[in-house]
Amino acid sequence: MTQSIPPGLQESSDVIETASGGTSQEWMPFEQVKLYTNAFVLQDNKILLGYKKRGLGKDLYNGFGGKVEPGETSAEAAVRELQEEAGITATLRHCGVLFFTVTDIPYAFHVDVYIASEYSGTIIETEEMRPQWFSATQSTSEMDVTPEFLPIPYETMWTDDPFWLPLLIQGRPFVGRVDFGSDNCMQKWWFAEIPSSPDA
Repeated sequence: MTQSIPPGLQESSDVIETASGGTSQEWMPFEQVKLYTNAFVLQDNKILLGYKKRGLGKDLYNGFGGKVEPGETSAEAAVRELQEEAGITATLRHCGVLFFTVTDIPYAFHVDVYIASEYSGTIIETEEMRPQWFSATQSTSEMDVTPEFLPIPYETMWTDDPFWLPLLIQGRPFVGRVDFGSDNCMQKWWFAEIPSSPDA
């Protein structure tokens, strides 16, 4: 049974639900929404992730991003955060929207997700993130994984990442919402692919 699009995400009839679940009957209420970004570099069958050294998501791998500051667009914030956290600049393309609530945090997170296939500059470790390349090959066979790179470390990422990161890698736009409890535990979730238009 197809579930309606959760509160916080833009209503659209052109989505294909890919996953949903959870024990909670209702979505967690929210009064305020803060804008964030998350950016990934995908190149030559490998993906650049960052190990978070402090703050929310500490000790987890993720893309590069953060808050959209007053006076800047989401796209401008994504470019700035990638430069601040990994030392590189890239032409980013918007590929998804994620909406999160977290128990004991009084606002919700609206996250615009971006991807790039090229970058300029030298990748560096910063005070907040330690960048590392991983194999982006979606295969369970060890022979298919790019040998010099480890597979994506889903076991040390946010628990929702396996639901949408494969869509990003495959170039399939997506939307999703997760209500998190404590300790990175998903209470309720919903994800969908946005089909490409025939004219695209």
